[in-house]
Amino acid sequence: MGWGAGGSCTPRPPIHQQTPQDTRVITVVFLGLLLDLLAFTLLLPLLPGLLESHSRAHDPLYGSWQRGVDWFAAAIRMPAEKRYNSVLFGGLIGSVFSFLQFLLAPLTGAVSDCLGRRPTMLLSLTGLVMSYAVWATSRSFAAFLASRVIGGISKGNVSLSTAIIADLSSPSARSRGMAVIGVAFSLGFTLGPMLGASLPSETVPWLALLFAVSNLLFMFCFLPETLLPEKRAPSITPGFRAAADLLSPLALLRFSAVTHSQDTPAGDRLWSLRRLGLVYFLYLFLFSGLEYTLSFLAHQRFQFSSLQQGKMFFSIGLSMAAVQGAYARRISPGGEITAVKRAILLLVPAFLLIGWGLTLPVLGLGLLLYSFAAAVVVPCLSSVVADYGSAGQKGTIMGTLRSLGALARAVGPMVAASVYWLAGARVCFTVCSGLFLLPFLLLRKLRPPARTLKAE
Repeated sequence: MGWGAGGSCTPRPPIHQQTPQDTRVITVVFLGLLLDLLAFTLLLPLLPGLLESHSRAHDPLYGSWQRGVDWFAAAIRMPAEKRYNSVLFGGLIGSVFSFLQFLLAPLTGAVSDCLGRRPTMLLSLTGLVMSYAVWATSRSFAAFLASRVIGGISKGNVSLSTAIIADLSSPSARSRGMAVIGVAFSLGFTLGPMLGASLPSETVPWLALLFAVSNLLFMFCFLPETLLPEKRAPSITPGFRAAADLLSPLALLRFSAVTHSQDTPAGDRLWSLRRLGLVYFLYLFLFSGLEYTLSFLAHQRFQFSSLQQGKMFFSIGLSMAAVQGAYARRISPGGEITAVKRAILLLVPAFLLIGWGLTLPVLGLGLLLYSFAAAVVVPCLSSVVADYGSAGQKGTIMGTLRSLGALARAVGPMVAASVYWLAGARVCFTVCSGLFLLPFLLLRKLRPPARTLKAE
């Protein structure tokens, strides 16, 4: 009991302790995501060199891309800068991968709302195993692209992981679970690039395949079903009927798939959910574009080798893990939005330092600020969004949020790479750093959702 104004007694919401089942689910999701991210991030420090090796080997498909870019540069009377072409190609590959995630993530969430999280997760991981198998068994540029396409189609496991965490019984467990997902990302981006850079390039695809197979077997053995049959959507048909909403950027920003279902969030909560979705999209649109061009900037301005790239990503991941452990996971429920606003503001000087810095200490300071924001924003926004909707809508809401992120990551790298190719790194990083003020301003009047007795 607590004492209100005037000495009257007011009841407190019941406090739900984290159950052993919640702890088990969080642990399994963490380890599964870590294996997945290790496989995914092995490629990061190798991508600039990998693209250049296909150019030197006169790969037919890569050569046709090169001739197309050269023709376009000549058509717009731009001086040929072949060293920037790899940035453009890298942005295009990243955009295609994320565009496929954009198409599939909400559909995956809707399917899991009806059929359950576990079978949908195992199907997604099977597709990822196939993608790494294609990459490992062929060395052509066409096979590499095919593996990215299969991987993009199958990359619903991250949105499913957030839906699984959203199924947990208490807000404290959900907040901790979202923070643990952030820790998995931090560790994956710490260890994966360093490991990929320190191994022979021929070995990396096979190690990625080993991680993917291990993840599939681990989830098959240990992942429980978190969405009880009585809480599932009655039919998968509404999910497919909402395909137009799931593929329309405007409908995604309006969370139309949620409004077409039963038990739609109230007007003010729906407005807040849409505002959070827009913030999430703008943040990842800007962040992913600069993130994807970072390795190319380091390769061209500082002549970083693959090993040095690995060390750079290792230091970023280590900083992210430290912020997650010491700060992000200690953010109390209700304080996430304030933490996000602070982190977004730090990105303005971070990317100015990275874009303009000509020495390694300046680059290092920019990366430190970048790491702090990367460790905070997405886990906190995901934790806030997870409080919206009924149990049968969690997969749809988190899948829609993940799809917004995938759409941002589909457009962001291509836009940033194009600006980098046309105007150079300084203009690219300066313009994008200023645009980070947009999501900050959108969050100024937003308040976290009230946790009612029923929700608690």
